[in-house]
Amino acid sequence: MAWTLRKKILLGYGIPFILMVFVLVWTIVHLLDLGRASDSILRDNYKSILAAENMIDAVERQDSGSLLVILEYELEGLKQFRENESKFLQWFGRAKDNITIEGEDKIIESIDTSYSYYLVQFSKLRSMHRMTPGESNIYYHETLLPAFTSIRTMCEQLRDMNQTTMFMASERAENIAKNAIWSVSIIGFVSLCVGLLFSMMLSNFLVRPLRQMVDATKVISEGDYETTIRSISSDELGLLAKGFNEMVAKLKKYHDLNVSQLVTEKRKSEAIIQSIDDGIIVIDSNLKITGVNPVASNILGVQSEAVQSRHFLEVIKSDNLFQYLKQTLETKQTPSIEEGKNIFTIKKDDKRNHYQFSITPVFDKAGEMIGAVLLLRDVTRLKELDRLKSEFVMAASHELKTPLTGIEMSIELLKEKAAKKLNPKEQQLLGAAQEETQRLEALIKDLLDLSRIEAGKMEMDFAFIGVGILIEKAFSVIKNQAQDKSVELSQEIPENLPNVRADANKITWVMTNLIANALRYTESGGHIHLSAKASGKYISISVADDGTGIPYEYQAKIFDKFVQVKGANEAGGSGLGLAISKEIIRAHGGTIWVDSTPGEGSVFTFTLPLAE
Repeated sequence: MAWTLRKKILLGYGIPFILMVFVLVWTIVHLLDLGRASDSILRDNYKSILAAENMIDAVERQDSGSLLVILEYELEGLKQFRENESKFLQWFGRAKDNITIEGEDKIIESIDTSYSYYLVQFSKLRSMHRMTPGESNIYYHETLLPAFTSIRTMCEQLRDMNQTTMFMASERAENIAKNAIWSVSIIGFVSLCVGLLFSMMLSNFLVRPLRQMVDATKVISEGDYETTIRSISSDELGLLAKGFNEMVAKLKKYHDLNVSQLVTEKRKSEAIIQSIDDGIIVIDSNLKITGVNPVASNILGVQSEAVQSRHFLEVIKSDNLFQYLKQTLETKQTPSIEEGKNIFTIKKDDKRNHYQFSITPVFDKAGEMIGAVLLLRDVTRLKELDRLKSEFVMAASHELKTPLTGIEMSIELLKEKAAKKLNPKEQQLLGAAQEETQRLEALIKDLLDLSRIEAGKMEMDFAFIGVGILIEKAFSVIKNQAQDKSVELSQEIPENLPNVRADANKITWVMTNLIANALRYTESGGHIHLSAKASGKYISISVADDGTGIPYEYQAKIFDKFVQVKGANEAGGSGLGLAISKEIIRAHGGTIWVDSTPGEGSVFTFTLPLAE
């Protein structure tokens, strides 16, 4: 029996009807899931509601802390204010990461701005209360209280917005699910019956116009929008033919209009890129250059037309920059680049030009990534100023070292030869001069070390070494000082911990410096604990103490030069120890940071790369 087209169509209809039954069941099941999906909406909005409630609670407690300061309970008020500042920022971060409603981002931004202003006004209130206590009460009611009220109002708006959205979304999802179940069930059943009834009738009328439509589609796909289908009846097939012809006419108009819009938008984009003062290079998803503005052309020393459609590495031979671009295209996110490593250097006419670069992914309207934009900002002058500064510090330190050595030798000779001729007060003054000279000499030595590290002239003797050996060396240096102060030293090193790639002497110096700092701020009977653990491609080493901790206002700048925490129990050093430690760790390819709570102690942590 020959299979006619009519029989094939009938068979073809039978398979879709079976699938329709399956789709019907599948749709009902998943529409039920739609009702349950409202729970996830509730959870998302509940996070923002919880964050808003906690922010309101935190800022109200901060307001209470402000009142305590005015009422002469400054320490209690400051402690309550700072504790709730941390709580507020923690919940604000959660609210910021859970933006799900249109307009919510503006409220979050307003809260951020108002809260920063509130913190500044609180600091002014403290200063005013110390100088003129009578005016602090007026300042609180006129400035600080309105700022607090504004923050609380915006938090309440954030909470109310999420509550309203949560209940509306829940009701809407539930109604849609119920209506969809009934409508899909009825429509599916009716469609199944009607389809079976009319499938045989329709098969007789579809062959001829469908063939015409297939032929016309092929012509249209080749770009010919002049073709039409002759209508042979006034029924649905005739209407289909008429609609097809109208569609072709609209496609032709759209094609002509779209080409014009594309040309206009392209010209706008090119004009914007041309007018920017920084260098801009546009790269597509295949790492080929699609656009270069005049500034970038001048930086690279090439013509814009000459680099079009060329691979990035053909034009810019920088493997480091290429890897960051590749990472951006793979992760679809702006790469995280460590400070100091986002500099691209070009040697031109025996001169080095330095450019700070940033990479931004580019997405189309559908959210698909289509490439990335590389921005080059000229920082040559800033780098040159930094170099001159380092050279000046190094030169000045060298020049001071020689006379200081002479002064120290002179004081030593005076103490040996003329000690008997001096009265006790004069001998005490001479000893104080010798101590200050030694401190100044240590400061100059630290300055020289820091300048060498910043200039890249500090030699590093890298080797593969165990962390336990490094900690033991640091312990042996500081052990006697800890015993004299009755502070317990302990360590926790896991077995089979991989070796690290490091300069043993430099890392030992860093650990000794961190332990010495911990010892300085730890009372007699305290405890200092060293620990290490593997974390990805790095080993993390921590120095923890239960001392006085670091005030919050110092934690952000503790690794800057000449920063010393006030109120220490003992006189500090030069204020360069942590700055030098940071540069040494950075030279090893690691990072260093601190976690501290005033009154509870501090934990300094740094990372070192594993030995490969």
